[in-house]
Amino acid sequence: MTIRITYPEGKIKALTMSYDDGVQEDIRLIEIFNEYNIKGSFHLNSSTFDKPGRFASDQVKDIYKGHEISCHSSTHPFLERVPAMEAMREVWLDRQKLESLAGYPVVGMSYPMGTYSDNVIAILKGAGIKCCRTTLATGKFHLPNDFLAWHPTCHHRNMLELLPQFLDCRYALSIFFVWGHAYEFPRNDNWGDMESFCKQISGKQEIWYATNIEICRYLTAMYQLEISVDGSLIYNPTATEIWFTANGNLMSIKAGQSIQI
Repeated sequence: MTIRITYPEGKIKALTMSYDDGVQEDIRLIEIFNEYNIKGSFHLNSSTFDKPGRFASDQVKDIYKGHEISCHSSTHPFLERVPAMEAMREVWLDRQKLESLAGYPVVGMSYPMGTYSDNVIAILKGAGIKCCRTTLATGKFHLPNDFLAWHPTCHHRNMLELLPQFLDCRYALSIFFVWGHAYEFPRNDNWGDMESFCKQISGKQEIWYATNIEICRYLTAMYQLEISVDGSLIYNPTATEIWFTANGNLMSIKAGQSIQI
C-alpha cells in the first residue's frame, strides 16, 4: 500500500503570503488578494493601533476579514536583545490585544526584524505561538524543519522570477511562501508586480491558497496520523480532516476517524 499525503481536496501545492507591520497599504494589498482569491497572513504590532497614520483598533477586524491576523510583537523590538520576561511580555500583550479584536486565538507570528535565537523560540513556545516566519529566504518550496523558524521562499521582489518554477513543480506538499511589507510597493512603484503575480498564480486546481497558520495546522495534524506497518489502517487523532492518495486513489480521513484501506 502506497500512501501519499496531499493538501485539502487532493491539492499538491500551497501558496501563502505573509506581510508585516499593519500599514495603510495593506488595504490595497488585501483588495488585490481578494480579487484573485488569495489568502494573506498579516503580522501586526498592536501598540501602533489608534496612532496617527495607523489603523484604529475598531477597524482591524474588518480590514483583515478573510485573512489571518497574526502577531509581530507589541512594539517591534529585537526579541533576542531584550530580557526573556520582556520578550514574553511583547508576545503576550500582542496576542491579547489582537485576540480581543480578531475574535479567535492568534497563534501565528513573524519575527520583528526577522531575527531570533534559540531562547526566543523557547519563549514563543511558552507563549502559545505555533508558527513564526523569519526573513531568511530559501528560494525553495520545501516544508519547514521547524514551524517556529519558518523560512519563506522569497521576498516579493523575487516572486515573479520563481513563479514559473513553482507552476512547473510537481512535488507533493510544495509551498510557495512570499513575504514583505505592503509599504514597499508605493516606495518602489511596483504594485503591478503583485497584480501580475496574483493573476498568474490564481485559479489553479492544484494549488491550496492558505494562510500561514492554516498550513501549519494542517501539516501538524498530518504528522500525527497513526498508520499501520502495512499501510492498511489509518487513525486520525486530530481535529483536522487529512487528505491523501492510496495506490493512486484520492481519499480523506476525518477528525477522530479510523479507516481500513
